Amino acid sequence: MNCRRRKKEKGAGEQKEEKEDESEELGAHEESRNKKEAEKINAPAINYWCRVITASHELRINYYPLREKLSGVGGTYEVETDLQAGANDGFKLLWVILIGLIFALIIQSLAANLGVSTGKHLSELCKVEYPAFVKYCLWLLAEVAVIAADVPEVIGTAFALNILFHIPVWAGVLLTGLSTLLLIGLQRYGVRKLEFLVAFMVFTMAACFFGEMSYVKPPADDLLRGMFIPKLNGQTATGDAIALLGALIMPHNLFLHSALVLSRKIPNSVRGIKDACRYFLIESGFALLVAFFINVAVISVTATICSAEDVSEQCNDITLNSASFLLKNVLRKSSSTIYAIALLASGQSSTITCTYAGQFIMQVVNNSNNSS
Repeated sequence: MNCRRRKKEKGAGEQKEEKEDESEELGAHEESRNKKEAEKINAPAINYWCRVITASHELRINYYPLREKLSGVGGTYEVETDLQAGANDGFKLLWVILIGLIFALIIQSLAANLGVSTGKHLSELCKVEYPAFVKYCLWLLAEVAVIAADVPEVIGTAFALNILFHIPVWAGVLLTGLSTLLLIGLQRYGVRKLEFLVAFMVFTMAACFFGEMSYVKPPADDLLRGMFIPKLNGQTATGDAIALLGALIMPHNLFLHSALVLSRKIPNSVRGIKDACRYFLIESGFALLVAFFINVAVISVTATICSAEDVSEQCNDITLNSASFLLKNVLRKSSSTIYAIALLASGQSSTITCTYAGQFIMQVVNNSNNSS
C-alpha cells in the first residue's frame, strides 16, 4: 500500500511539473510573440530615428568640409571689388551679388555631386574624357584662371603686411608666397587649429563691417532696391559688375569642390550618395550665405560712408591699402591694425585655397593620381 501511494504521489508530482513546464513554455512563447508584434509596430519609428541619428552623425563627421569652404569666403579680391562697387555705384550692384551667389551655389553643388557620384574629381574626368589637345587647352586656361584669382590675394596680403609692419609690398609678396608653402606643408600634419584661426579672422573682418553697418545704418529702401532691381547706371557700373561676378564665380572652385568631397567617407549605396549630395548642398549654401552677408555689409558700409561729402575724396580711389578709414566709427584708433589683421588672414586663406585648387588642376595633364 505504501509503495502504491508513493507511486501515485510521484506520478502526480511529475504531472504537476509537466503542467508547470508547459505553462512556462506557453508564457515564454506568448511573451516572445508579443515582443515581436511590438517590434513590428515600432519598427518604422525605430528605423526612422536610426536613420536620423546616423545621418546626423555622418553630417557631423563625414561630410564636414565647411572649414575649407569658409577659408575662401571674403578673399581680398572680393573685398576690393566690393569696396570699389560701393564707392562708385552705391547700392545699385547688390543684385549682382545675389545672382552671382545663386549661380555659384548651383555650380558648386553640381561639382560636388560629380565627385560624389563618380568617385573622381573634375580633373581626373577631364583627363579621361577629352583628347590631348582639348585637355592641354583646358589645363592652360584653368591655370591662368587660378593665377588671375591668386595674384590679387597675394597683393592684398602684402598690403596687410605693409600696414602692420611697414614691409615693402614686393617683400610682402615674397613672404606671402613662402608662408603659403609653409602652411600647406603644415596642413599635412592635421593642423586644425590653423583652420579655425583663419575662419575666426575671416569672421573678424565680417564682424567689423557688420558693426560698422549697424553704426552707419544704411537706408533700407536703397539696400532692398539695389538687391532686387537690376540696374547698370553710370560709367563704371558695367566694369564693376563684371568684377563682382569674377570675384564670386571662380573656375578653380569647380576643381576644388569636386575634389574635397572625395576625402569624406561616403556610403556606397544609392541612399548614401543622395544623402551626401544633400548635405554638401546644405554646407555650400551656408558658406555662400555667409559670403553673401559679408559682401552686402562691405558694399553697404562703403556706399553709406562714401555718400558723405567729407570723405568723397578718399572714396574716389579706394583700395585695400586705404580702406581702413571705413571702420573708424567702430574701431577708432585701432581700426588700421584690426583691418590689416583681418585682411592678412583673409588673403592668406584665399591664397591657400587657390594653391590647393592648382594642385588638383595639374592632374588634368599629370599621369600621377596622387592629389597631394
